[in-house]
Amino acid sequence: MEAKASDRAYAALREDIVEWRLAPGTVLQEVEQSERLGVSRTPVREALARLTADGLVAAQGGRGLVVTAVSVESVEQLFQLRRALEQEAARAAAKNRDLAVFLDLRDRFRAAADLLDDGDPTHARYYDLVDHLDRAIDDAAANPYLVAALRNLRPHLARLRRVSRDDPDRLRAAAQEHLLIVEAIADGDAGLAASATRVHLHRSLQNVLLSAERLTSTKETV
Repeated sequence: MEAKASDRAYAALREDIVEWRLAPGTVLQEVEQSERLGVSRTPVREALARLTADGLVAAQGGRGLVVTAVSVESVEQLFQLRRALEQEAARAAAKNRDLAVFLDLRDRFRAAADLLDDGDPTHARYYDLVDHLDRAIDDAAANPYLVAALRNLRPHLARLRRVSRDDPDRLRAAAQEHLLIVEAIADGDAGLAASATRVHLHRSLQNVLLSAERLTSTKETV
């Protein structure tokens, strides 16, 4: 029972951090979080230990455990690793892909504008589609070490979605960039899949960096 409570606490806290409901610098006290989540302190303690291992939470002096900052420097470091991993994953996926899977994704990304116009400010259906693409590439890459590295990186990247979510033009451009990646993988063109991924990540990074000043002005850390 405690293990299940720990999993629930971990999932809830992780989502709150990724969605910025728990902003960088927020102090995470066991008693407060256990009351908020409706579980005892032990599963919260275990969840915080997992989040610390993920790099989403860290000890900070006398303040205890806090949600880690996402600095401009850390964004650039994350994207440096992301480029290496995602380009290789796209290249491998193009060589090993299940054609039917990526043809379906191609059709869905061609209709992505409808998902972005559905009136949901969180764009949940669009991000579900992006997550589906990530899983499809992971499966097609067929490299458990590469996939494990990507999955460890994604919680940090998900925290940056807030930036694009507030920029409709960037979201639409990103959807087209994803479509190019999907089409290249469907065509079995490994070089083009890697190149399309590189372009997408370059533009995504530039968008995040350009938004740094705006987020800082609202007293949030990028």
